[in-house]
Amino acid sequence: MIGLVERLFEAAAHAGLLVCCTWHPPDGASPKSARVGFSAPDETLLDGLASATGYQMSYPASKLKGLAVRDTVEIGGARYQVRDIRAVGDGSEFRARLTRL
Repeated sequence: MIGLVERLFEAAAHAGLLVCCTWHPPDGASPKSARVGFSAPDETLLDGLASATGYQMSYPASKLKGLAVRDTVEIGGARYQVRDIRAVGDGSEFRARLTRL
């Protein structure tokens, strides 16, 4: 049975709101792909003296199982390293903060 989060992500994918993410597991297993929400908002640093881009992606927990900190993903032709992964709400969705490589 497909959960609410999976249905929401499926609808967002059909509406063109998601991007393709490819994860290359470090153990040499076959690459895995999923449609993810991706954002790159600017963050203010040093009390407003500087700014930086804070990349992040969100995805259903049922996708990209096993993704871990320091793994590498590819989104839109760019490579990113996973810095942090957190469960959202009841744990059916994850958010990963990324660093562009």
